[in-house]
Amino acid sequence: MNISVELTLTPLHDTYEPAIIHFIKQLRVSNLKVLENPLSTQVYGDYDEVMRVLTTEVKAAFELIERGLLHMKIVKSDRYDYEPHF
Repeated sequence: MNISVELTLTPLHDTYEPAIIHFIKQLRVSNLKVLENPLSTQVYGDYDEVMRVLTTEVKAAFELIERGLLHMKIVKSDRYDYEPHF
């Protein structure tokens, strides 16, 4: 089963950029399809593989920050090739 996941990592302290950059770079080197924009990162792939990578990388990201939160939306389909029709 393929899924699409939208992630927004929000460290709650002044030096937040290194943790976000590290998190995104780790997602980039996975076997997953990754798209980024200024507000979030989208990850696409097989459910088990996406969740395995996210389990590891979210934990690593949280270990780099003192306080923070992660917003995550999961869609049960691969929306990587989505193009608006309007």
